[in-house]
Amino acid sequence: MQYTNLGASALRVSRVCLGCMGFGEAKRGQHSWTLDEASSRQIIRRALEAGVNFFDTAIVYQGGTSEQYLGRALRDFARREDVVVATKFPPRTAQEIAGGVSAREHISRMIDASLQNLGMDHVDLYIYHMWDYATPLYEIMDGLDRVVRSGKARYIGISNCFAYQLAKANALAEKEGFAKFVSVQGHYNLIFREEEREMARLCREDNIAMTPYSALAGGRLSKRPGETSRRLEEDAYARFKYDATARQDAEIIRRVARLADARGVSMTEIALAWLLQKVAAPVVGATKPAHIDGAIRAVELSLTGEEARKLEAPYVPHRLVGVMAQNVPAEARETEP
Repeated sequence: MQYTNLGASALRVSRVCLGCMGFGEAKRGQHSWTLDEASSRQIIRRALEAGVNFFDTAIVYQGGTSEQYLGRALRDFARREDVVVATKFPPRTAQEIAGGVSAREHISRMIDASLQNLGMDHVDLYIYHMWDYATPLYEIMDGLDRVVRSGKARYIGISNCFAYQLAKANALAEKEGFAKFVSVQGHYNLIFREEEREMARLCREDNIAMTPYSALAGGRLSKRPGETSRRLEEDAYARFKYDATARQDAEIIRRVARLADARGVSMTEIALAWLLQKVAAPVVGATKPAHIDGAIRAVELSLTGEEARKLEAPYVPHRLVGVMAQNVPAEARETEP
């Protein structure tokens, strides 16, 4: 395993981050591919044995049970000081807003609930899950700074935002003396590269770590044409993100498969090796221990410049989809890219 600093922070993280969205008690009719605690523990233990020290979860994953599974496994299999734990919190609900719950109070409640779920006294990285258009930015940054000053989080990160929003937030933090975002977790992979337009450049210039999710495009970049999986068949949200561009993306996926054959490796290794050339540590989900092994091998795989260019060549611009599109206020959506 290779390790890197997480942006401008003092956190030393593995180049693979284990995403824990697939762990937890699934609600009826939702995410039938999520794993029970025994299966989740097997994967977490395998990741630790392979040198993974970076774990990402969220309070909204399976009602907080993802955090609970992760916390119990890490207590049993690792020393707290040897792992980097990230969790995320959502914006205020409509009910909280109507009830007069402030952003500061919401953030305080969320971090306390996450720490209780995890069984920890702090997290290493506390991530603002998606932009809250109903709340002044000052209140969000002040609330997050209080979490850091209290010792409940060492650093803060952000997910699902535009580059201008990240730049604006960190400029405000610098002006006010607040904690700044050290990482961004966005939607980025070989068949969705819109982060390269502005976000990647901002992160390079300001030393902000990119830790993208959907590294394998919901499994699309690990499956040969015609192959499927339960998640591909049942995950309506992933289909919403990718089905509109399936025809254009198919050529890239075919090229991944051909290069995997030529190099004698898996498609997972090719897709992740490409992404690892671009970012600090992709968030990689796993539902089987073998998925961990493929991600680990990708860290040691180097693509040539010509191989990378061939994979990238068929790419066409993609419309904004998924969490970011859903989270933009309706009146602003027509003007967003």
